[in-house]
Amino acid sequence: MIMTKVTMVTGGTRGIGAATARRLVAAGHVVCVSYRQDEESAENLVRELAPGTVLVVQADTGSEADIDRLFETATAKLGPITGLVNNAAYTGPLGPFADFDGEVFRRVAEVNIVGVQLCAQRAVRIMSTERGGSGGAIVNLSSGAATLGSPGEYVHYAASKAAVDAFTMGLSKEVGGQGIRVNAVAPGLVATTLHAEAGDPGRIERMAPTLPIGRAADPDEIAAAICWLLSDEASYTTGAILRVAGGR
Repeated sequence: MIMTKVTMVTGGTRGIGAATARRLVAAGHVVCVSYRQDEESAENLVRELAPGTVLVVQADTGSEADIDRLFETATAKLGPITGLVNNAAYTGPLGPFADFDGEVFRRVAEVNIVGVQLCAQRAVRIMSTERGGSGGAIVNLSSGAATLGSPGEYVHYAASKAAVDAFTMGLSKEVGGQGIRVNAVAPGLVATTLHAEAGDPGRIERMAPTLPIGRAADPDEIAAAICWLLSDEASYTTGAILRVAGGR
């Protein structure tokens, strides 16, 4: 009997998350996608994909109560999850480090570090063969910024993604014997709305020529890496930080 793969994608109604959801559905997964506030994008994604293949749940991954509700809803409606894509993230505005207030730092940490860890913890509790689960795979979204530092733009965000890298490595070693693989994808410059939302709508056009590959990535190019790490083809891959950054 072939078990249906049930995969959760946080922050999955736009950009990289939505591209990942599309690929997963095409590969036969049933997908639960969370979103914080863009209900229109969530509804559009449901209409686009085949009926019964995607569940959307409003949840702020900076809130532990919302995360618990997200996992409870997904499990009740779709069954135990076998995959998690920790995609939801908060960048905050762009600018010099000294100009930000503490609230920006706290929100970045709540979503990009604490939220990622809480989602992974809930997934491990479901997937772990030591706890009665059937195993699974987790892919965390890191960033090329984790090693570049992003001076003058968002060093606080870069630092949070470096934490994701360390977390990925440590958790992969802890749960490798429990049937769970844990990896990360570290994108570079990607053509999404993130840059405009951070206050710099021209960032993609300005930076693209400086990349060795000469252009920004399409979200689907990042989704391809994510879905490979979730797939059986990556069955011997765990603890990897896969950089998909156009050579930067």
